[in-house]
Amino acid sequence: MDQKKSELTSTLHLSTRESVASDSTLLADYLSTLPTEDQGVIAQVQSAGGDKAMVLINRGESKGSRFLITAQGASLGRSPDSVVFLDDVTVSRVHAVIEKNGTEFALRDCGSLNGTYVNNSSVSEVVLHSGDQIQIGKFHLLFVCGNSKVKS
Repeated sequence: MDQKKSELTSTLHLSTRESVASDSTLLADYLSTLPTEDQGVIAQVQSAGGDKAMVLINRGESKGSRFLITAQGASLGRSPDSVVFLDDVTVSRVHAVIEKNGTEFALRDCGSLNGTYVNNSSVSEVVLHSGDQIQIGKFHLLFVCGNSKVKS
């Protein structure tokens, strides 16, 4: 039997992915594909002045799903107890968390096996900005908030 055919696992090569479009372009392009009602819901989050945020699944299983992030934060992972439930073996049970710190939201990897990426860069912890693309396993999520702070 050919060794390749009997291989039961595969490796994700996350560092060799295509480059990501600019944050604002990717978000604007995605929002333009949504129904007017969904655009209105997201506009409410964007006008909340940084009090709440949202993640939108824009690639992977459950594409189109959206999850509200409040001051209590949110867990992201394969565990059914996660606020953002990402059901795939490429995602750790407790993969990452988004926490509100003052007027900002920060993403922290929780020691996941495949890592957490923001705008194509591996991160352990990072402050999120509206339009950031988060990759967890095979899922691509867009972060939306009303904080219009310019990235440095």
